[in-house]
Amino acid sequence: MGAGRATGSVAQVDVQGTVAAGWEPVRDAFLRNFEQRGERGAAVAVHRDGVKVVDLWAGSRDVDGTDPWTEETAQVVRSATKGVAAAVPLILYQRGLLDPDAPVAAYWPDFKAAGKDRVTVRQLLAHQAGVPVLDRPLALAEAADLPTATAAIAAQAPVWEPGTAHGYHAHTFSWLLSGLVHHVTGRTIGSWVADEITGPRGLDLWIGLPPAEARRVGRIGPVEEIEPAGSGALRLRPKRSVTEAYNDPESLTRRAFGAIDPKPDENDPVYRAAELPGSAGVATARALAAFYAATLCPVDGHDRLFTPDTLTLARTEESAGPDKVLLVGTRFGLGHMLHGPASPLLGPSSFGHPGRGGSLGFADPDSGIAFGYVTNGMRRTVTADPRAQSLVRAVRSVAPLSAA
Repeated sequence: MGAGRATGSVAQVDVQGTVAAGWEPVRDAFLRNFEQRGERGAAVAVHRDGVKVVDLWAGSRDVDGTDPWTEETAQVVRSATKGVAAAVPLILYQRGLLDPDAPVAAYWPDFKAAGKDRVTVRQLLAHQAGVPVLDRPLALAEAADLPTATAAIAAQAPVWEPGTAHGYHAHTFSWLLSGLVHHVTGRTIGSWVADEITGPRGLDLWIGLPPAEARRVGRIGPVEEIEPAGSGALRLRPKRSVTEAYNDPESLTRRAFGAIDPKPDENDPVYRAAELPGSAGVATARALAAFYAATLCPVDGHDRLFTPDTLTLARTEESAGPDKVLLVGTRFGLGHMLHGPASPLLGPSSFGHPGRGGSLGFADPDSGIAFGYVTNGMRRTVTADPRAQSLVRAVRSVAPLSAA
């Protein structure tokens, strides 16, 4: 498979990196994001059957700056962190250390408080536990402190009967998963990921950014939302009820996204260093794609992360339909979002997770594709960001024709 240096200039942006022969449509889509969709700085990477076929970056490392994005630039990826973190309980299951159908309280006794004694691990991971909010939101220092945050979520009463519905646990997923993993392994989830997944593979991906890596991370921020006419991009226009829910301080939607209050500055070193597996991961696109590639097959001499049985579990639907928090239809497996209207990944077998405002990572077992996209320009989108989707469409146009 040939590879060529991909360089070009669109909207005064130099695009750097490599694309394998036949994968030029992804480079073209990446260029158009800068030209037509207001992209300021971003990177995209794609693996096919464990082989890297796309590795591109362009723009500025800071959304409000001029320093160029380099090969080693990383960014906060928001909820795309959830997809990485969700691999941890799956691997623990694979090793015989965690039973998805056991009560969470079997591992974490304090969690049985306030009517949660029968909440299963499966329900926790599938956003069915009924605790997407905290009656008293946490300040950042509290949210980042594992004993404080996990005690708060353990004491919280469900807002619906667990297992009867699902709703996106935007922030509380951090403490639910952290508490479970800590009680099963005795380690924090950030250290577990570093020791068992990213460290051995040399992946620039962290849940809890080490101080030595802080210099590599750019600043994220809002960007103007531009969409070219006739682009064919998926448009999920928010319903009036959704808009109202985000504006209503008493709604589950507003409360779920406000479980850390005041709203944290995601460029704050304290936030980036916090081991918040629901929102604060930092990664390069290359690392995000390589992580998902490793769930599918051996990569660079390392064994695959998931056995075939675990891979089936990762892509299996656990909850679907109206989401009580996002107020649109969503599909979840055991921690991963699955392909669907609200999260259009590559195809029916895809599993992964978007980050609110842009970033996206996923694997598609049917095609052997693993994908990572990170950006510093945050849009208001929660799931289907048009820049990420333009890249996914380009991958889809190539994948059926490309040879491994």
